[in-house]
Amino acid sequence: MMAQPLASIVTPVYNTKKYLKQTIESVKNQTLSDWEMILVDDCSDDGSWELLEELAENESRIRIFRNSKNSGSGISRNRAIGIAEGKYIAFLDSDDLWHPDKLKIQIDLMEKNNWEFSHTSYGYISPDGEKIKSMFHVSKYPITYRDLLKRTEISCLTAIYNQELIGKYFMSEHRKKQDYALWLAILKDGTESHPIDMELAFYRQTPGSATSNKWNLVTNHI
Repeated sequence: MMAQPLASIVTPVYNTKKYLKQTIESVKNQTLSDWEMILVDDCSDDGSWELLEELAENESRIRIFRNSKNSGSGISRNRAIGIAEGKYIAFLDSDDLWHPDKLKIQIDLMEKNNWEFSHTSYGYISPDGEKIKSMFHVSKYPITYRDLLKRTEISCLTAIYNQELIGKYFMSEHRKKQDYALWLAILKDGTESHPIDMELAFYRQTPGSATSNKWNLVTNHI
C-alpha cells in the first residue's frame, strides 16, 4: 500500500479551552491518519495552553507552540506554516470541527487530479455543537482570482493547498481577514481553487466571534 501524503494542520489558539478538546478529537478521528496538527497558542489566559500540554502528551502528531506575546491569529498561523512539514497545508481554527472523512476525501481528490488548491462546502454549529443554518454550497467550477473578488466562498477551515507544487504561502499579519488575503495571493499567481460540494467542515458560531459574521461576509460578495 502506498503511503499517504502528510497533511499539516494549522491551528491558532486563543482562549478556546471550552472547545479545544472537541476540535482536536475531530482531527484525531480523521480516516486519513498521516497528519500533524500544529497548534500555536497566542498567550491564552483561560487554561488553553495547559490543556494543550495535556492533549499532546501521548499523541506525537500533535505539536504545540506558544507565542512570547499576544500577536494575533495571522502571526500564529504563519508560525505554524513555517514549521509545517507536510505536502499539504490545511487550516482549522480551535473551535471548529471537521467531518471524519474531510482530509481523506479532499486529499484523495487533490492527489488524483493533481490539484494545487481546493476547498469544500461547510455547515454551521451552535456553541453547544448543534447543527444550525443551511449548508453553504461552493461553486460548480474552479475559483479564480476574479471569482473570489466577487464571492468569498473559500473558508479557512475547508482550504488546503499543496506546498510542494506552489510553495508555502503565508498570512497577512493584519488581525482581520488574513485568510481571505492569503487565498487572493495564491489565486493571483495563477492557481485555481477546486471546489468540492460536500459538507466536510463546520463553523462554530459563538457570540461575538469572527465566524458568527461569516454568513454576512459571504452574502455581501454574492
